Amino acid sequence: MMKKFVVATCAVAVTFMGSQAFAGTSHEDLVNRLDAASTVITEIESIPAKSIPMSIMSNATCVAVVPGYKKAAFVVGGSYGQGVVTCRTANGKWSAPAFIKMIGGSWGLQIGGQSTDLVLIAVNNRGMQDLLKSKFKIGGDAAASAGPVGRNASAATNLTLKSELLTYSRSQGLFAGIDLNGTVVSQNQEDTRTFYGHDVPFDTILKGDVATPPAARQFVRTIARYFRRSK
Repeated sequence: MMKKFVVATCAVAVTFMGSQAFAGTSHEDLVNRLDAASTVITEIESIPAKSIPMSIMSNATCVAVVPGYKKAAFVVGGSYGQGVVTCRTANGKWSAPAFIKMIGGSWGLQIGGQSTDLVLIAVNNRGMQDLLKSKFKIGGDAAASAGPVGRNASAATNLTLKSELLTYSRSQGLFAGIDLNGTVVSQNQEDTRTFYGHDVPFDTILKGDVATPPAARQFVRTIARYFRRSK
């Protein structure tokens, strides 16, 4: 009985956190989010020994960046974040961005809060554009592993064979793989509508059938700069 109560309380808390985080986003907010996502990737890649392995970057099918992913807990824990995703299209270029949201919850003996930057990389042909046809749960609907850092190509190759997503976090300058199992990722249709001015299907955006707006070009160029295919 107590466990059911705590789980229900956790769900209410996470729902409240999510409603507060995702409400009332303006076009300016979305442009700032894209700029923040560009900064996250640029700063991570500025230290090659601690960056994403080249073997992963060259084979990535989609890249999602969630600046300022927030986690908070007082017995009941919750996490939420808003991010952007771009996918490699059939011609090898990167698509215009679509907007996503992530939310999770936990319960147990815990207290505190933190904010971290997240990077999610799809590493197989299924790609995030298929996963994002509806919401999906990391570790459930999509096999995920904490991604390696540096230039360890052999470890990276082994992970990509068994995972659909590789997950990373950056907090207080430290960049490392992270376990996000149980976190739900879904389309942020409201933000996508706000940014493009009308409803646009996610697969239309991520398959490259929508031109990249000027406000998003810096983000897409940043991804294209670092996530190059190996020759």
